[in-house]
Amino acid sequence: MNQDQMQGKFTQLSGKIKETWGRLSDNDIALANGKVDQFLGKLQETYGLSKEEAQKRFSELEKTCCSGSDKAA
Repeated sequence: MNQDQMQGKFTQLSGKIKETWGRLSDNDIALANGKVDQFLGKLQETYGLSKEEAQKRFSELEKTCCSGSDKAA
């Protein structure tokens, strides 16, 4: 996967994050791009989730957002 594809996937993911966790700021969401542990910490803090639950929900969102979208190319 090249840099443009990775950036496109992150753009899709950040949109889904905004839909799902609307209380997070754009700066909070930017943490997901390369600093997933910090993002998950912010998710835990904002929504009162356990570490495991935050990881699970983020992984599920990532799968639904970013899988199967490569077929357009």
